[in-house]
Amino acid sequence: MGEVIVVTGMSGAGRTSCLKMLEDHGYEAVDNLPINLLGPILRGHAAGPDRLAIGVDSRTRGFAPERIVGVLQEARAGVRARLLFLECDDEVLRRRFTETRRRHPLADLPGVGDALAAERVLLEPLRAAADLLIDTSELSLPDLRRLLLGHLAGTLEQLSIAVVSFAYRHGLPREADLVFDVRFLHNPHYVDTLRPDTGQHPAVQEHIRSDPAFGPFVAGLEGLLLPLLPRFQTEGKSYLTIAFGCTGGKHRSVFLAELVSDWLRGAGWEATTIHRELALAAAVAP
Repeated sequence: MGEVIVVTGMSGAGRTSCLKMLEDHGYEAVDNLPINLLGPILRGHAAGPDRLAIGVDSRTRGFAPERIVGVLQEARAGVRARLLFLECDDEVLRRRFTETRRRHPLADLPGVGDALAAERVLLEPLRAAADLLIDTSELSLPDLRRLLLGHLAGTLEQLSIAVVSFAYRHGLPREADLVFDVRFLHNPHYVDTLRPDTGQHPAVQEHIRSDPAFGPFVAGLEGLLLPLLPRFQTEGKSYLTIAFGCTGGKHRSVFLAELVSDWLRGAGWEATTIHRELALAAAVAP
């Protein structure tokens, strides 16, 4: 059975980038396909094993969200068809349009704000019907690639897990499915000799381990997560993000993310580790 992903969402939210990522991953990508061709292509794709990604948005000829939803529902009898909707905050979208100097597809309205509001109303049927929604407001392109391919390339035989560390002062990771607050543990920041290091350093890890609450917490965490993961997989979830947060995203959350990733891999799960704040700090370092 063929596989088709229809990529849509707010203009400026990353549709073109997603299509390029999917193309790099073996999908044949088509953008701005006229809507009257969507049904015939989906029906013709049913017999083949190939993977196809189709981009549609408010610029697409004959754009009609309800019609797109109907065509996808009809096609699912013969093809594995999924709808991906890309969301993004209005303020971020305004900045992107300003930086790129591109016109919004609904630019005949008085301003970008009015165009964004009108587009949200127009796209609501697609957003409501989406099989997968990704908010790109705070995602770098590497993070978007990781999240996109993690969701779409996973299979029921193997649940892919991302374990993320973050700082609460910079907000929750929007892609997180499970979030754990580890600010109750001893903070190495207040130890002068440990402050410059990260949760990947053995001395920092030993300091955190010395907290009497550490052992019971990790034991409880393992007892909670390990039984849940097979259930997520059985329910058809192919990608899971587990996030650990602390004050600065440098010590406690980093160590917990490393620790949990290690024992997940030891238990036979596919797990990757992402340290959001450490990555941001490295990106801005002189």
